[in-house]
Amino acid sequence: MRLRRKPWIDTAILDYGDFVTPLGGDWAGFAGAWRETFGRSAPLHIEIGVGKGDFLTELAARHPEINYVGLEAQQGVLYFAARKAAERQLRNVRLLVFDAAHLTELFAPHEVDRIYLNFSDPWPKARHAKRRLTSEQFLARYAAVLRADGEIHFKTDNMGLFDYSLATMEREGWQLSRVTHDLHALAEPDNIMTEYERKFSARGAKIGRLVARRSPEQG
Repeated sequence: MRLRRKPWIDTAILDYGDFVTPLGGDWAGFAGAWRETFGRSAPLHIEIGVGKGDFLTELAARHPEINYVGLEAQQGVLYFAARKAAERQLRNVRLLVFDAAHLTELFAPHEVDRIYLNFSDPWPKARHAKRRLTSEQFLARYAAVLRADGEIHFKTDNMGLFDYSLATMEREGWQLSRVTHDLHALAEPDNIMTEYERKFSARGAKIGRLVARRSPEQG
């Protein structure tokens, strides 16, 4: 869902320049240079579709030994994620206003250890299938930037998208694990909920979760 644009955010987000590259910012030099960007060598995890950043900032706070990059197409919501990262002084977080369709321009081949996809737009119409973040086209982009044993961690409340994702990942040779159609029934203590997850689960919606590992055969 596209939010109504808030012009004041275009200026306000610049206050968090240590954490965010805003709309129109220069991201051309990041690929292959994330160690330099963070000033250290550490595993690199990314979230596509950060939203207001509840998930990523909590994850980064719990795991300071990991570098996190959050991508979000809408600057209006990424501002709030940047503010949270700044308030918690999460030096292991970088955020970008970025279209994930260009993922292979932002990361070098096999540079990423893990990708998080949380409550992505289901794009339910068949003619829009290639826009789904678990489509064949996007899976090929993930395979290009993930390390040989890299993983995708995927959560959604949309069971149509979940079943589509399972089928597509299996067909494309991904190794699946931790598959469940009712994540909250497992009561896993380390599950970090997103804004959407809290809202949907409060309504009684079941949450699907899977982990897909990149296989050596994917090049």
